[in-house]
Amino acid sequence: MGFGVPQRRVRPPALLTLAQAGDENARNQLIDDFTPFVLKVASQSAGRYLTVGQDEEISVALLAFNEAISSYSEGRGTFLSFARTVISRRLVDYFRRQKSRFQEVSLSEIEREDSEGYALSTQVDTLAQEHWTRTQHDENRMYEIIELREKLGAYGISLTELSKLSPKHQDARTRSIHIGQFIAGTPAYRRHLELKRELPLKELAKHPGITRKTLERHRKYIIAVVVILISDLPYLRSFLLDRIRGE
Repeated sequence: MGFGVPQRRVRPPALLTLAQAGDENARNQLIDDFTPFVLKVASQSAGRYLTVGQDEEISVALLAFNEAISSYSEGRGTFLSFARTVISRRLVDYFRRQKSRFQEVSLSEIEREDSEGYALSTQVDTLAQEHWTRTQHDENRMYEIIELREKLGAYGISLTELSKLSPKHQDARTRSIHIGQFIAGTPAYRRHLELKRELPLKELAKHPGITRKTLERHRKYIIAVVVILISDLPYLRSFLLDRIRGE
């Protein structure tokens, strides 16, 4: 059972086993030892440096790390890789909740009433609301990118690598997206990908218009397409499908 961190920070695997068995001292020891790791992951997810005692994201991240201790099993990769995913997902959930609360407050502040109780909307109010809406769209896209990064990590794909591997020609890109749509819409192929973390190359190559050469050359891009299509990532899904509508 590997932790995937430099040796000086690693504690015996037995410590994790003890924590999962109910040893609170072992659990607290793990949390204390890996707090720097938790802070780093939280700051990366938030896109800014977080300060202990000031940013609520840190509390969310520590609770997520504690959750990871309880739910980890060897079949889920290294412990810290699993913990990173749990922390990032919980922070994405937190960001979305904060966005919803902010939306409720902001809209109530923007919308004013006259003396008879009718809503007033001045030009300044309208511009402010339009600016706020654009900002929310940008934040939503950022949260989705964070979530996509974590999901692709399970397939050994990084966003930096993906940008380099994206098909350069329109026909190859369109063909790859169509293959991704086909996989996402076929339960057996989708399950194969999710369980084995690989494309069912032999089965896919039997279908007209799908060659093994295309599958192997654009494997990671096709996997990314499927992940986007089967996940709750509406902005990225819309962007992806717009690429083939406009070609």
